[in-house]
Amino acid sequence: MPSAELTLGLRNLYIIPSRFGALWLATTALLLLVAIQTTSNSTLLLAFVMLALMLLAMFLTHDTLQGLALRCGEPAPSFAAESATYPLLIETRHRRPPLRLRFRKVPESAFVQLSAGITLVGLSWKPEQRGWQQPPQLQIETIAPLGLFICWTRWHPPKQQLIWPRRRPGPVQEKHPPRWRDGLDEWQDLRPVREGERPAVVDWAGVAKGRPLQAKVFSVPEDVDRILEPAPGVSTEQAMEHLADRIWTLQKRGERYGLRLPSTSLPPMRGLQHRNACLEALATE
Repeated sequence: MPSAELTLGLRNLYIIPSRFGALWLATTALLLLVAIQTTSNSTLLLAFVMLALMLLAMFLTHDTLQGLALRCGEPAPSFAAESATYPLLIETRHRRPPLRLRFRKVPESAFVQLSAGITLVGLSWKPEQRGWQQPPQLQIETIAPLGLFICWTRWHPPKQQLIWPRRRPGPVQEKHPPRWRDGLDEWQDLRPVREGERPAVVDWAGVAKGRPLQAKVFSVPEDVDRILEPAPGVSTEQAMEHLADRIWTLQKRGERYGLRLPSTSLPPMRGLQHRNACLEALATE
């Protein structure tokens, strides 16, 4: 299981000459051959200076990453097939030269120059499936300060990110259970008679049967809520995508809606928290 924190050091850092470094080394070797053949002290001195500079660059480049501490932040939910941002916390005791961070097989990368303390870096990736997903392997690399070597490490961030189903318009089954408010169409309950009560609302039939004098409470249908369900005859993945798009649309309109799935049910409500709860239910269904 991947570690929740990674501290970079001798056991997990790798370093090789860059293309420029390989060309530099080849030039140094050529100068050495020329100096030996021509017995030129100035050429020999230049070759030794270039070789010493390359050895120094190796230690400096390795030191650029050594001692960094990596931790996962709290990733926010995102939709499948869309760019998601994964937060990474990098801690260092002193200022560092520029670093490059990227997920493997992901074209986007982030270049950061760290100052002393903790820096939050958001890395982009594109998840293709819904549910709790782990991002790809992370690669951190640098060629600073001279570009002669490339030093890198790789790490699997252990914290998963919640990925909602992708939004795709399509059929959704809706049910409309009525809500009620006080009215005059159909009585729903009884209450004690108040002073000055109209005779029309008194339960005279109950009085005739020997019950106490009570008044009727009337109600009429008010707004119609939406209960969203997967459309029949649609595959599970497509149904989740259609529901995600419908929930997103209804939330923008400010309408009340609920969700009913085989494994969970959410009553009609409004608000961002309700929207996120519905999308999470779709992601984990």
